[in-house]
Amino acid sequence: MQSDGRPHIVPIWFIFDGVDLIFMTGGASVKAQNIRREPRVAMVVDEERFPYSFVSIEGIATIQELSPTELLPYSVAIAQRYVGRERSAQFGARNAVEGEILVQIRPTKVVSAKDLAD
Repeated sequence: MQSDGRPHIVPIWFIFDGVDLIFMTGGASVKAQNIRREPRVAMVVDEERFPYSFVSIEGIATIQELSPTELLPYSVAIAQRYVGRERSAQFGARNAVEGEILVQIRPTKVVSAKDLAD
């Protein structure tokens, strides 16, 4: 939430490990500050192709402050989802740096709809 009460909404790269949603962000970012202040979070993932689908997730976020070496496997896995296996090591190394944190969201509520335009 912004200081004036507006929600803080930004796109993120993430993975789902079967239980939690996992992403990384700068430890000093507005996103990290907001999560430290209020760990209840929400996110929406949408399918931009016809016939359109979405999932809305509410959950509790926890932060782990890990070393770049510990962050690297997460960073590579996240990057692989977005840039493919060929470039994942490059993006993973770029993002697993000092000052980055790992955020895990344990879902508490999930709402989804598939094939909305059918």
